Amino acid sequence: MSGQHHPEIDLSANCDCGSITLSVKGRILSMFQCACHNCQKVSGSGHSSVVLVPADSVAISGATRSISRPAASGASFTRHFCPECGTTLAAASSRAPGVKILPAGLFAGQNDWFAPNQLIFARDQMGWDLIADHLPRHQTYRGAPQP
Repeated sequence: MSGQHHPEIDLSANCDCGSITLSVKGRILSMFQCACHNCQKVSGSGHSSVVLVPADSVAISGATRSISRPAASGASFTRHFCPECGTTLAAASSRAPGVKILPAGLFAGQNDWFAPNQLIFARDQMGWDLIADHLPRHQTYRGAPQP
C-alpha cells in the first residue's frame, strides 16, 4: 500500500457464537480484496476483504481449529476458524510467515477504516461481484507475471 495511509488499530472481535475472541493491536500492513476461488468458497461471496497485520499483533482467546492447503503459489495456506460456528478468524501463508491475514468483516460495526487498495486474483472475479472500478486489478498475486 505504498503512499496510502496504514491505520493503527486496537480492536477485539468475536466469532459468530462468541466462543472465541480475536484482538489486534498495531499498524495495518495492507488491505485488499481477493477473488480467488478459495476466498469465494470461504466468504460465500465473490471475494474476501482482508487486512494484513504483523503476526505478533494478534491474540486469539479460545480453542480454534485450522485447515492447511496448498495455495496457487505453491505456499501452504492455513485458515483458523471457530470449531463451533465456523467463523474464519485468521489465516496465514508460508509466503509471509510474520503476517496474519484477517477478514475485515470480522470487525463488523468497527471497520470504517478499511480501505482496500487492490484486487488480487481478478482472473477469477465474477461479473456479478461489483468491486470498485478504481482498484488496480492483478490477475494473480500482486507482482506476479500477468498472463
